[in-house]
Amino acid sequence: MDTKTIAISGMSCGHCVTAVTKALNGVSGVVVQDVRIGSATVGVESEGALAAAESAISDAGYDVVKGRTLNVASPAPEA
Repeated sequence: MDTKTIAISGMSCGHCVTAVTKALNGVSGVVVQDVRIGSATVGVESEGALAAAESAISDAGYDVVKGRTLNVASPAPEA
């Protein structure tokens, strides 16, 4: 299972987090790991499951931000 972080716009409160979590919990092949304002980290069994997760987020009324990769930069070591 691959871990993916999906960038999401339109989230602004705890209700949004709950709505996205609920939408993702209903997707086969997706395991919700963490949902925060602006992103969701999920385990996916396939690219099809990732696409279904993104559709569920859109159907819940939020926008999936394409072309942005999250959690890839490490802080620079202190000198």
